[in-house]
Amino acid sequence: MMRFHKACHRFSLSPLCHLSPPSPSPSASLLLPPKLSGFSTLRARRCVKAHRFSRNPFTISMSSRSASTRLRCLASVCAEDGGGGSSNGSVSVSATATEDDELALGTGYRLPPPEIRDIVDAPPVPALSFSPQRDKILFLKRRALPPLADLARPEEKLAGVRIDGYCNTRSRMSFYTGLGIHQLLPDGTLSPEKEITGIPDGGKINFVTWSNDGKHLAFSIRVDEHGNSSKPVVWVADIETGVARPLFNSQDIHLNAIFESFVWIDNSTLLVSTIPSSRGDPPKKPLVPSGPKTLSNEKKNVVQVRTFQDLLKDEYDADLFDYYATSQLVLTSLDGTVKEVGEPAVYTSLDPSTDHKYLLVSSLHRPYSFIVPCGRFPKKVEVWTSDGRFVRQLCDLPLAEDIPIASNSVRKGMRSINWRADKPSTLYWAETQDGGDAKVEVSPRDIVYMQSAEPLAGEEPEVLHKLDLRYGGISWCDDTLALVYESWYKTRRTRTWVISPGSSDVSPRILFDRSSEDVYSDPGSTMLRRTAAGTYVIAKIKKENDEGTYVLLNGSGATPQGNVPFLDLFDINTGNKERIWESDKEKYFETVVALMSDQKEGDLRMEELKVLTSKESKTENTQYSLQLWPDRKVQQITNFPHPYPQLASLQKEMIRYQRKDGVQLTATLYLPPGYDPSKDGPLPCLFWSYPGEFKSKDAASQVRGSPNEFAGIGSTSALLWLARRFAILSGPTIPIIGEGDEEANDSYVEQLVASAEAAVEEVVRRGVAHPSKIAVGGHSYGAFMTANLLAHAPHLFSCGIARSGAYNRTLTPFGFQNEDRTLWEATNVYVEMSPFMSANKIKKPILLIHGEEDNNPGTLTMQSDRFFNALKGHGALCRLVVLPHESHGYSARESIMHVLWETDRWLQKYCVPNTADADTSPDQSKEGSDTADKVAAGTGGGNPEFGEHEDHYKLRRSLL
Repeated sequence: MMRFHKACHRFSLSPLCHLSPPSPSPSASLLLPPKLSGFSTLRARRCVKAHRFSRNPFTISMSSRSASTRLRCLASVCAEDGGGGSSNGSVSVSATATEDDELALGTGYRLPPPEIRDIVDAPPVPALSFSPQRDKILFLKRRALPPLADLARPEEKLAGVRIDGYCNTRSRMSFYTGLGIHQLLPDGTLSPEKEITGIPDGGKINFVTWSNDGKHLAFSIRVDEHGNSSKPVVWVADIETGVARPLFNSQDIHLNAIFESFVWIDNSTLLVSTIPSSRGDPPKKPLVPSGPKTLSNEKKNVVQVRTFQDLLKDEYDADLFDYYATSQLVLTSLDGTVKEVGEPAVYTSLDPSTDHKYLLVSSLHRPYSFIVPCGRFPKKVEVWTSDGRFVRQLCDLPLAEDIPIASNSVRKGMRSINWRADKPSTLYWAETQDGGDAKVEVSPRDIVYMQSAEPLAGEEPEVLHKLDLRYGGISWCDDTLALVYESWYKTRRTRTWVISPGSSDVSPRILFDRSSEDVYSDPGSTMLRRTAAGTYVIAKIKKENDEGTYVLLNGSGATPQGNVPFLDLFDINTGNKERIWESDKEKYFETVVALMSDQKEGDLRMEELKVLTSKESKTENTQYSLQLWPDRKVQQITNFPHPYPQLASLQKEMIRYQRKDGVQLTATLYLPPGYDPSKDGPLPCLFWSYPGEFKSKDAASQVRGSPNEFAGIGSTSALLWLARRFAILSGPTIPIIGEGDEEANDSYVEQLVASAEAAVEEVVRRGVAHPSKIAVGGHSYGAFMTANLLAHAPHLFSCGIARSGAYNRTLTPFGFQNEDRTLWEATNVYVEMSPFMSANKIKKPILLIHGEEDNNPGTLTMQSDRFFNALKGHGALCRLVVLPHESHGYSARESIMHVLWETDRWLQKYCVPNTADADTSPDQSKEGSDTADKVAAGTGGGNPEFGEHEDHYKLRRSLL
């Protein structure tokens, strides 16, 4: 499979994929993968309803310096409706305490210092998409950060989906602002841009997709009307003329973009999910409920679920979900012909077969659930002809509330139903043999089946392969070759099988059998080529005078010196490999992004090979080139400007150091432009990380990443503080290891502290970080890490910044992160890992930031709210900032700028001068001072004792 790495946000190499900007909030995440309230959640919600477009973040601050300061905090915060201005600069370090408090407690959104603001406001680079024939590049233009008003629009939260009822789309959708086409000339240069014209001024563009012949684009457009975005309308653009127009002649046909939007059936026909013309007004909530809400488990079923968000609450919500999610499918030709197909339903997936004769149609139906999101609702999968005629039902899966929480547990019945990419009208799928429960020992665990779209009477599905691990997908080539993937998280084992789909007499064999966390042994992924039908299959390579079966393996090339990506020519039968391309090791980091010589059917000739590569360095941003065989000619096709030239000469180094248990650790150390440690001395340092789990010390010690990668700086990145003359320790590895039968989290705190101690000792030893001016921070599980480090390793850090975290694991009793034991199975682990339980130990200043509308499972908004109250109850120096309308990740410009202002203020006040020492108790101050002296001397910080205070002990006993 192609690895897109960092290029994925700029390139789409699959023309059949819809192109929409990534959502501002993380999705189920990938990834690409919390909530918060400053007052009570109810009060915050009432405030939001009363002031929907309020420009004031909720802020509560608690300083242990004096009772009068506490009273001023409460008085200021309660004045929710007070006017507010904005600050154009950072907090002055020399400001008096009173001036600083007044500035911090004022209402309204703030702006960070110009040196940070200018980087965040830099115009974004356009996204790129190649045409199916690889002869044109589409530039998809983007705006900078959206305004808060976009997030403040009313939204419905239904079955795990957030819906903009006015537009009938997912809420908070980002969009493109314009489209431009460049011809890719034979010498690799680009022709002048041809702008797609006819798009309304201010049109918001989504779901951009090429027709298979590359002659048309289809996309949706929303326009502003009466302060709202309109319902989306499908448009098409002629690539030759560059002129766009609405697809439908009628202005009353609108796209329903809650789930599936539209797909190309052939080069002139689209199947569009539309809002039913017969739909009336939304259902109205009854003033008087028909009865109480009742949940029952009188059959004693075992149902364990994570803390999912935005679930249906009652029958009114279920009716509202039906109202917005129900679509009428419409077949539409480019000439304007319209034909309704099927009955209105909640369609979630439309997938044409390889030969475009059939459709795989998925839909949801009742009964719905109040405890799981819509992905587990009853699901029907059917085969239709491409003109909308029903052929047969493949399955009707029941409601799946009882999927076990253990990793690798899955839904019962048919799953991962797809069309073969190399054959016409052929389906394949997997079915579990363990009831979907990963804790059940059975062989085989999964069976993969295959069957034609319209089988003959009595024809049973063909067993393609049996697996003892969990099925993970198939890469197709032809009847002689396909690769089947299986894996098991608990052991990190992953296997790749070679099968011959058209020859039942050829036995499957294992190609690779390895640990998924052993990156040094990763052989790479097979590269795919595009077929004439628009699908992607394994690219076979033909060598002159050689009858071997060769494929291309594209690998990250992890080594102890960092990643050195490669491209290998691999004999699938003998296992012999030849390295035909490798990244520069000295200055640049290069990757193979995609295969470009795939217009022809059959094997690709080695001498005609053409690939798209990326190239970057520590200080040079990513550019893209074509590499042509046999002479390896390089044609650079992009020349993007440096996104932040003010940091173009930043210093970057991948550093290695050792934890006291022998585990080798890695971090990326960034230093400001022009910094000289011999002249400038040690700097204040920001330590920003996210823990990871491993099954072996050897795997945890491996190096991941490259020292030559460009320093990408996101809108809330810790690297922004390079502009404020901070040293940044980015991503220091914090492996939590559970070898053999041991569970990683059983020693979470000890391993966390040991990793942090080793990192701090290393930057202090190098003389680049001042031992008493090191701040720690993180987002989500990194925020959880931050709070735990301030509780259990206060000697290491001057202050902490925790964004969108969860701090009390008893509020996520059926597992969290990769922990699949329940609270009742591992009570001690849940309690000891929770910084909430150690709130009385936190003496260093901590800044909590959380999105008010966080929808990430586990990181409920109440987590930060209750943690702040626990800290305040013990007199800790703390501050809580709640961002109206924001989710787990932050997207509005006002919110992001305020987060940066809050963070900069915290660092300038509690890290740069390290005034926090004055606020610690005498005992705590002495302990921190002693250990800091050891760290400064390079002798190690020692281990803080993990004893429990009496009140903590009583609380733990009550939970036990």
